[in-house]
Amino acid sequence: MKTTTQSKWIILLFLAPSLLGFIVFSLIPIVSALYLSFTSWDVIGGAPEFIGLKNYASILFSAEFYRVILNTLKYISLYIPGIIVSSLFVAIMFDRDIKGIGLFRVLLFIPVLTSWVAGSIIWRSVLSGQYGLMNNLLAIVNIDGPSWLTDKSWAMIAIVMVSIWKDLGFFSLILFGGLRGIDRSIYEAARIDGASSLKVITRITLPLLTPTLFFVLITTLVNSFQLFPQIMVMTGGGPDGATQVMVERIYTYGFRYFQMGYASALAIILLIIIVTITLIQLVLQKKWVYYE
Repeated sequence: MKTTTQSKWIILLFLAPSLLGFIVFSLIPIVSALYLSFTSWDVIGGAPEFIGLKNYASILFSAEFYRVILNTLKYISLYIPGIIVSSLFVAIMFDRDIKGIGLFRVLLFIPVLTSWVAGSIIWRSVLSGQYGLMNNLLAIVNIDGPSWLTDKSWAMIAIVMVSIWKDLGFFSLILFGGLRGIDRSIYEAARIDGASSLKVITRITLPLLTPTLFFVLITTLVNSFQLFPQIMVMTGGGPDGATQVMVERIYTYGFRYFQMGYASALAIILLIIIVTITLIQLVLQKKWVYYE
């Protein structure tokens, strides 16, 4: 009994830093945001004033909220297929014995190590409609490039391009690790049976890679709803609200308009959306994720 009690205290001692960090940096902020979401507080004007569900009603009955959701869905519909397909293609290349592939891995991972602010500043210059490198390159092949960041039709596409550039190396290595975890003897058996490369990919690689793909899908979905630094640096939510997203709105209302109660309500709604989508994915994974 004494040994069991000592073991529990030792386990608790090792867990204490993580638990303390969770309580201080996650649990307390969530509870505080939940409380503030029921108040009107402009930070400068005094103590929070309880107003009940008015913040939630204002959000859910505003056209801005649904525009923000549509902007996010547009980003998701472009970003997630783009990052998964490109990462899978690169991961398969990593898995092949190609000369110089090690150097390519290093170069591809450099954007992952680059800060979002620095990368966004560079891309804001590259995608400039007046003097940007992108349009200069397109002009070489007689293509008149758009005003990437000031055109409502192209601004979100530009954000998606930059996001894929930043995340490609990270998710490629994750999928590469998943590929390395597949038993090589399965491929050898398939080749002996005369399976084509396409059948090997569709009947062996993809099914056995579904646990890793599921992780990538969950991560990219959560990241999509937390889209922020590239928006703030490159477009600021413009043009004409075309790139306004949830976290950008939370920041704007909280730290520009000083409406902390309204911003907290937005944050709680975002939390509910992310948790709901994650739970749905956890249920749906049973139908398409294959665990050996």
